Order: sequence, then C-alpha cells, then structure tokens
Amino acid sequence: MTLDRQAARVLWLALLATCASAQARLELVSVSVPTRVDRVRVLKTQHKLQLLTGDRVVKSYNVALGRGGLAPKSRQGDGRTPEGLYTIDWRNSASRFHRALHISYPQSSDKQRARQLGANPGGDIMIHGLGPEFSWAGADHRLSDWTEGCMAVTDAEIEEIWEMVPDGTPVEIRR
Repeated sequence: MTLDRQAARVLWLALLATCASAQARLELVSVSVPTRVDRVRVLKTQHKLQLLTGDRVVKSYNVALGRGGLAPKSRQGDGRTPEGLYTIDWRNSASRFHRALHISYPQSSDKQRARQLGANPGGDIMIHGLGPEFSWAGADHRLSDWTEGCMAVTDAEIEEIWEMVPDGTPVEIRR
C-alpha cells in the first residue's frame, strides 16, 4: 500500500467516524426534546415562556412582553400582557411578526373586569416572532418590553414553539 493510498484510507475512516458521531448527537437531540408539549407557562416577572410536558419544563425561552408594565391587562390599548388561564385557539402562519399563536384572551373574567371599567377588553394576544420589520434585532429585542400585550420571541424560537405547541394547548400566564 502506498503512502497516498494509506492516507486516503485513514481520511476515509476519520470521515466515517465523524459522520457516525454527528448522527449519534442528532439522535440524542431528537430524543431529548418531545415533538409536542401539553402546557405553556408564562412567568411575567422572569420574562420566561416555558413549554411543559406534565410538570417537567422541556424548553424555556426569554420573552419580551407588553410595553404597559407587569400589571394584568385590563383594557384594549393598555399595552399589558394578560394574566390567567387560556388556550392556544388558532394560529397565523402569515403574521407580520413571522408566525403567531393566538391566546384565547379575553375570557369571561377578563370581559367582566373591562366592563366594570367601562372599557373594551381588547384581544389579539399572541405568542409571536419578530418578522422582517424587527428580525434585525434578534435576541436583543428582549432588552425592553415592546409589544401591545403579546409575548415575543425570535423567529427561530417561534419556529420551535410552532412545532411543539398544538392548538388547544393550555396556557397559564402569571406574574
């Protein structure tokens, strides 16, 4: 065997070992994260969105919230993120914020609170990405709360969430 042929054989074996190692890592990743979760929890003071299976957090994301502060949403236009128990009730793949999962706000208690204030409770509360208008900011979008009451993540993160969170998934939003 010549040196060139021997070198080629060593390179070939190294390439096979690298491919096998990469395949093993890919399999570990795909096994460790479930394809679907059964609950979403948003912790407003921590600016965290958590995906849960049972009581186990399987994925956690930092989020930007409503520009109106941490108090619960009380009326349309207050820029606050609601608090309560909701569900993912529909999705918008063509959202201007890349993709968006709609939260079933307002519930009857939200409507009653707004009615007592003589106000409209608002709606269109979403978990969404950034879209072309803000994608340049990437993860830095979270340096301040800027939404109208939604929970914003990066475009790559909403892609993951979109795949893991089916319609009908319960969402708990709390301070």
